[in-house]
Amino acid sequence: MGDGHVFLRRLDIPLPQALKAKGSWIEDTQGRKYLDASGGAVVVNLGHGREEIATAVYNQILKCHYAHPTMFTTPVVEELAKALVKHAPVGIDRFYFLSSGGEAVETAIKMARQIHIETGQGKKVYLISRWKSYHGLTFGALAASGRAFFRTPFVPMLPEVVHIHPPYCLRCFYGKTYPGCDLRCAIELEQTIQNLGPETVCAFLAETVSGASLASYPPPSDYWPLIREICDRYNVLLILDEVMCGMGRTGKWFAVEHYGITPDIIILGKGMSGGTIALSAVGVQSKYFEIFRQSKTGFVHGGTYSHHPVAAAAGLATIAIMERDNLVDRAAKTGAFLGTQLTGRLEAHPQVIDVRGIGMLWGVELAKDKETLEPFPRRDKVIEQVWNYLFKEGIITYRSTGLAGTHGDALVVAPPFTIDRNDIEHLVDTIAKAVKIIFG
Repeated sequence: MGDGHVFLRRLDIPLPQALKAKGSWIEDTQGRKYLDASGGAVVVNLGHGREEIATAVYNQILKCHYAHPTMFTTPVVEELAKALVKHAPVGIDRFYFLSSGGEAVETAIKMARQIHIETGQGKKVYLISRWKSYHGLTFGALAASGRAFFRTPFVPMLPEVVHIHPPYCLRCFYGKTYPGCDLRCAIELEQTIQNLGPETVCAFLAETVSGASLASYPPPSDYWPLIREICDRYNVLLILDEVMCGMGRTGKWFAVEHYGITPDIIILGKGMSGGTIALSAVGVQSKYFEIFRQSKTGFVHGGTYSHHPVAAAAGLATIAIMERDNLVDRAAKTGAFLGTQLTGRLEAHPQVIDVRGIGMLWGVELAKDKETLEPFPRRDKVIEQVWNYLFKEGIITYRSTGLAGTHGDALVVAPPFTIDRNDIEHLVDTIAKAVKIIFG
């Protein structure tokens, strides 16, 4: 829409033009203000308008704004890797820098495949991922994603990826109840590996905490330890996608810290630069890095904007702010308050079937019937009605659909870690008002 020349992300409605932003608020060209209660697409973790990041970027542009990564490394890229290793899971001590989360997912998949080739296990070709997941929209990342809306138009063009069911206890795909289920969804990974043939399975890729596709659904505490055991048993590399749930979002620097394991490869993005400049990363254990270093070909991959010094400056400044202001701990504490407010105000409503989350990553799922969990038909566009009401009231959230087959509706609430409690109360009050007005 509009009279300009931009191919916009949304074509069904005219979009307001964001003019300026500060803290948790965005202002458009008409002077309307919006509380950014989802950090855009769960990106803005430090709040808008951080002068320290702007200064770091400005200084780096003047110092050295580009050096091709096959010809040079740069001090700022080296420092960013060092800063990440300081907080990373034990053993993750090499980082490959890119621009987008999808690009990082593609990189991680290639890493896993080449690790097996270099170690004489070239038959390991299958990637396993999960339904109700999102890993990006480039072909490799989309093939791994388990979100039908994005996949369906391009299925004939996608490489083969095998999908299993996610840990979604509210709507258990096996009709079981945790913990009496014995983690059937994790056991499915082992059975799938066996059915494919362990000698053919390369890696298992999944979000540590399910993000937009399942509206912030943390798995049971013993899910990842069991998955780690299964991957080790069959020499399958474990790749964790923390593009959305990493960088402090769950109240830990890395979401996997909640589960006490270390993946073979980990993927970061979104909040790495607080949303200021496109930046992502793939972290890998040193033993795998050594495989690439000793290879005759090295890592067969690359990109013009990989290891970019200006993006690295933004990332390094972001980490410095998080450390200085203790923002990961703040995310844990403020997130607990946010969760208590959401639960207290919404849980009793007949159409709110679940409020769940961790740290500053929360989901509110809606359905037609609370007892049977019958979803609203997708044609009713229920979550769009809720989202549109909130947006008109100056509250930005993130939508999630397709949680129950092709149906299902939920909101993702994931504000900047710096949001104050008055704004949280205003946010929750407005969501409660929206639910009451739309559903009665």
